[in-house]
Amino acid sequence: MFKVLTSASVKMVQRYLPDAFLFAVILTFIVFLGGIFINGKTPMEMVNFWGSGFWGLLGFTMQMVLILITGHTLASTDICKKGLRSLAGLAKTPGQAIVLVTLISCMANWINWGFGLVISALLARELANQVAKVDYRLLVASAYGGFVVWHGGLAGSVPLTIATEKHSMQDVIGIIPTSETMFSVMNLTIVIAIMIALPIVNRLMMPAEKDRIVFRGDGIAAEETAATTEGMDSDSPAAKLENSRVLSILVSALGIVYLISYFAEKGFLLNLDIVIMAFLFLGILLHGTPRKFLNAMNEAVKTTSGIVVQFPFYAGIIGMITASGLAATMSQWFISISTPTTFPLFTFWSAGLLNIFIPSGGGQWAVQAPIMLPVATELGVSHAKVAMAIAWGDAWTNLIQPFWALPVLALAGLGARDIMGYCLMMLLVTGAIISLGFLVF
Repeated sequence: MFKVLTSASVKMVQRYLPDAFLFAVILTFIVFLGGIFINGKTPMEMVNFWGSGFWGLLGFTMQMVLILITGHTLASTDICKKGLRSLAGLAKTPGQAIVLVTLISCMANWINWGFGLVISALLARELANQVAKVDYRLLVASAYGGFVVWHGGLAGSVPLTIATEKHSMQDVIGIIPTSETMFSVMNLTIVIAIMIALPIVNRLMMPAEKDRIVFRGDGIAAEETAATTEGMDSDSPAAKLENSRVLSILVSALGIVYLISYFAEKGFLLNLDIVIMAFLFLGILLHGTPRKFLNAMNEAVKTTSGIVVQFPFYAGIIGMITASGLAATMSQWFISISTPTTFPLFTFWSAGLLNIFIPSGGGQWAVQAPIMLPVATELGVSHAKVAMAIAWGDAWTNLIQPFWALPVLALAGLGARDIMGYCLMMLLVTGAIISLGFLVF
């Protein structure tokens, strides 16, 4: 029965889900019309909201481009390829490959989502290259599926924000330590339950051998060739600089010394900038020469076009749904049917719905927190629990939101339609686990 449902989900998505760019365009018009017919805004007002927000994610877009490029470049070094091959070697059968990549994805994303997205995608590709007859679509979907735990992990932006002095909601909820959010019994139970259930679910979704689509390793071969090509004129001063190991060591030393200083001062506190810096300077060091590093970078840049084109459209959507008040209206719908018992659950569901249109943890927190937290105060509901409901809702529907899948899809060479049928099944299972967590605790 589970395989029948999975097959139906995959076929439905293949038939009806448009390309990730068109998905963003369709969401744009849904929000545009919603602002007009639900919140009474004029078409020109909605156009202005869209245009004002269109470039609002430029800094974040650059971060995502860099994490994809530097992660891809680091993975193409000899030592990282050997490490990935050794890790992939733990799986001998297609089922073991699915379970392994799911577990690694969950653990890596719990540590840091930027690190997890890149590592799990690269591991999936290596597993596909080593394990015969494993379905590549399900393998990549499993690599992405572990992303669902990120906001309950060490890099969760909501629990880290409300544990920091002078956050935007401090007057309402004060400072809430991480012991009450990411390290609470409720949150850890949800994370552990997902880490146990998701590998099993993904293994059960494995299609019959005749229906599997297997990986062809042409992309890896091309990458290896590009990453090891030397300059032709080896006697010129420019070529000597490009092939100088000393230069690579010196420049990478600057970054590595800073990273050591950073971790010595702040502990193992990862953010996007630190992950990018670590990928970048380790890549420079491990490639050995500037020329090898630049060749690998040039190859990696080819995977970033989807991010560059689509992220501004999501920024425009965020601008419209926030400025028009549509996001607040959606949240109020759920508040109107809530009780003290169901309020955290409905907050989670509303955050999941809103996340489809605002796929940004910080952006969603800015919209929902000022609405949900004062209501939590009135109902006598734990602020920490409601904050984590917003965080989990933000993470949950990322499973069917191509926005966050783009880096994984770029590294894997697949489209959103290839994995979203499987991700839809993961959405249902993890949604049930998270919902139960908010009702039980």
